[in-house]
Amino acid sequence: MTTSDPSISIKNLKLSFGAVEVLKNLNLDIGQGEFVVLLGSSGCGKSTLLNCIAGLLDVTDGQIHIGGKNVTWEEPSKRGIGMVFQSYALYPQMTVEGNLAFGLKNAGLPKPEIKAKIAKAAEVLQIEPLLGRKPGALSGGQRQRVAIGRALVRDVDVFLFDEPLSNLDAKLRADLRVEIKQLHATLGNTMIYVTHDQIEAMTLADRIAIMKGGHVLQFDSPNEIYMRPNCLYVAEFIGSPSMNFIDGTVSSGSFASDLGAMPLGDYDFAKDPGTTPATLGIRPEHIVSGAEAETMPIRLESTVNLVEPLGSDTLVRVQVDQQSMWVRLDGQATVRPGQALPLGFSAARAHLFDKTTEARL
Repeated sequence: MTTSDPSISIKNLKLSFGAVEVLKNLNLDIGQGEFVVLLGSSGCGKSTLLNCIAGLLDVTDGQIHIGGKNVTWEEPSKRGIGMVFQSYALYPQMTVEGNLAFGLKNAGLPKPEIKAKIAKAAEVLQIEPLLGRKPGALSGGQRQRVAIGRALVRDVDVFLFDEPLSNLDAKLRADLRVEIKQLHATLGNTMIYVTHDQIEAMTLADRIAIMKGGHVLQFDSPNEIYMRPNCLYVAEFIGSPSMNFIDGTVSSGSFASDLGAMPLGDYDFAKDPGTTPATLGIRPEHIVSGAEAETMPIRLESTVNLVEPLGSDTLVRVQVDQQSMWVRLDGQATVRPGQALPLGFSAARAHLFDKTTEARL
């Protein structure tokens, strides 16, 4: 997997619907065999970008290269891509085998080659017993496997997935997510996957492009995005519960807020003269409680408001002065509403963002 010779290269891409700019001078290089997830809330432009790559939307400006070829104005069928949609889009009157064969027959492939391609896709997706059934006799998960199979038989280098699991229940989503990851490991094709579900993004992606307002805010590995978000929006968007935020100021080498002061050590931005409005972020799992909190450089006194036992861990909503915060404790933690709970965390686990620009300090 490398971006030095990208499988897909998007250069200065713009798309407008009338006066409304949907994609704004967007640049993205996706490596050969890379699994990239486009992640963001509704209206951020992720599905629009996928449709531009697929050729289903004409761009306003910029270029799209697939496999080193400029395909900006090519028809979808000439781009060497296979697409899996949110809706299964299967022909109800045809069997599974008929659905898989339909595009290949239209392309004029000989019958033995069609049969071989269907057999191979059915084996990879474990749908051999379903080939004689019609879509109405299949479960949602089986239909989505057939939809993936229809893209798979085309033997293309790039697969595009547009929220393929959003119509399935939680158990099926988890099962198919594993299957898609295994499919990528088996095939090694470049895959671009659109979702608003951060769990899908974190578990599937080699890299995640987090989008907002037609821009890519951060394009990095799941671990880097989680541990070093480059702006306040990314920090808030990734993680459940969300990162806790405390407003304050940076001055004289420390971050000060209503909850106290935190020394910032030798960071260059902390040495600048004057006062900078800033926001401190700390994830719920990076806050410790009880006796362990006493060993931390930053200590807080809190009162428990709400307890959510989840088995493997326990989420606790606490009140610290006028600030509400989430804390993630061990699943066997015994806390109750109204209880005083000492908290603490290390400055090394915290994140600081400029209050005005929202960029990471």
